[in-house]
Amino acid sequence: MKWDLTKLYKTLKEWEKALGKVEETIEKLGSFQGKLDKFESFKEYYTLQKELGIDFIKVYQYAALTSDLNKKNTENAARVQRMALLASKLGQVTAFESPELLTIGQEVINSFIQKDETLKEYKFSLEKLFRLQEHVLDAKSETILANYSQLSGQGSEVYTALSVADKVDKEVTLTSGETVLITSGNYRSFLADLESPKDREIVFKSIFSQYKDKKNAYAQIYNTILQANIASMKNRKYSSSLESYLFRNNIPLDVYHNLVAVAKENTAPIKRYYQMRKEFLGLEKHHTYDRFIPLASGNSKFTYEEAKDLFFKSIAHLDEEFQSKAKTALEDGYVDVYEHEGKQTGAYSWGAINEHPYILLNYDDTLNNVFTVAHEAGHSMHSMFSAESQPVATQNYTIFVAEIASTFNEHNLLDYFIKNSDASKEDKIQLLQQSVDDILGTFYRQTLFAAYELKAHELAEQGTPITYETLSGIMVDLYKEFYDIDITEEDGKEFVWAYIPHLFYTPFYVYQYATSFAASLKLYEMVQEDKSNIKNHIGLLRSGGNDYPVNQVKKAGVDLTTKEPFKAVVNRLNKLLDELEVALKE
Repeated sequence: MKWDLTKLYKTLKEWEKALGKVEETIEKLGSFQGKLDKFESFKEYYTLQKELGIDFIKVYQYAALTSDLNKKNTENAARVQRMALLASKLGQVTAFESPELLTIGQEVINSFIQKDETLKEYKFSLEKLFRLQEHVLDAKSETILANYSQLSGQGSEVYTALSVADKVDKEVTLTSGETVLITSGNYRSFLADLESPKDREIVFKSIFSQYKDKKNAYAQIYNTILQANIASMKNRKYSSSLESYLFRNNIPLDVYHNLVAVAKENTAPIKRYYQMRKEFLGLEKHHTYDRFIPLASGNSKFTYEEAKDLFFKSIAHLDEEFQSKAKTALEDGYVDVYEHEGKQTGAYSWGAINEHPYILLNYDDTLNNVFTVAHEAGHSMHSMFSAESQPVATQNYTIFVAEIASTFNEHNLLDYFIKNSDASKEDKIQLLQQSVDDILGTFYRQTLFAAYELKAHELAEQGTPITYETLSGIMVDLYKEFYDIDITEEDGKEFVWAYIPHLFYTPFYVYQYATSFAASLKLYEMVQEDKSNIKNHIGLLRSGGNDYPVNQVKKAGVDLTTKEPFKAVVNRLNKLLDELEVALKE
């Protein structure tokens, strides 16, 4: 149940050899500066780019995966740093490309593409470049920006060092006198299992105290990221940081604003649920760390093998090829299942071009982690469908559509659980709670974080000093608005902004969890109405990155430029709460 990275490279020596080839290819690319207006040079340049695209991602993946298995290993970290430096060098060497192509002009470039069938796979990426024309600088300026690329990414690297590599898990003493080690991986399990409110508070503080204790450092790191984003926004002549992140993939700003607006206009179901929980559990006050307490004591523990089996059964009614891809995604050697010291927290799927994707888990036998297995398998399936159907240039899909593949699997798994429970009161309550928590976690909570980073960027753009008080103040206001909870009463919770890695690694990322959830819910409902509609979903997965994501989703049957898909999520939540309320009173 561990990764077999020899499937990428048998030895470190083999990896070094592949890295050397990548370095040579990068050097060759630089020799094409000033020559791309000639067809033969243009073709040769893109042939090398294709070769590099395959090789570079593979060597980078190997370095990153070995590091993620042990963040405390300095040799692993050094290899990742080498790759970061090489990525920076690649940016510098090829900085001439976009300005030169824009100078040559779209008409000439299109004529080159028409001359050779092998170049047609680059048609869409080059169309995107010309759309970005007003935001691309001259060759000299692009080179200068490329020289600073590694520096601008240091904020996220420092965040990793502080929150993962230098993190020390704490032992805490519970009210019973028992001493337990609390980690990022087992934290939720303890909060779900501990009956004593005081014990839950102790466990909660053990995690969030490390963010509180280093609040100034985390605030400075985040401010560094904000300022780098603002500098890029200004250099590339965008009107806002949000636009600078959404423009490249042609995401209308209305998608983001509509999402936040619908969530803020419909917080009543969240408050209703928390009040329902408070009364049913007999709590004096419902804290955020009480959200993991199960409302029923069903069979909430599942081995990893059981999790896989449940997922496979949940999609047994769908297309055979879809089922086959799911089983391939979770093959031995491609999933690292359990938590261990130094391992990267969380979960992800990562597939290099034309390579079997690797999945990282920190599996803990909870129901939530059963859904994580289905979720990450969805990403790997997406990568495999795309690799089968798309040329190298359009294999990589955007994050915007990536989360549709993963949450679609979760909808099917949840439906299977509900339909195949023994219909006891305990089982029904547990599954309804899972359904509600899924919407709250994926749709509302991620939208809250999206609203947070939008506000943080807006304040920074206005010149407001960014301190931990500023950042915590935004979170305090949002938690009050969304949950009607004062998180200042939970020691350390106001620093939850430092706890969310995506805010540091990938700005304006988390909103896509919510938009994808809305889109996948609609696709799932379409398949429920008619199984043949699975072709819409598979078609989306096969499309890789061959169009702008909003267009891809629309072709599959969902229009995210309107508020309707988001309102549909709210409606589903209200219906689930109605069912849960009845079940709790039975």
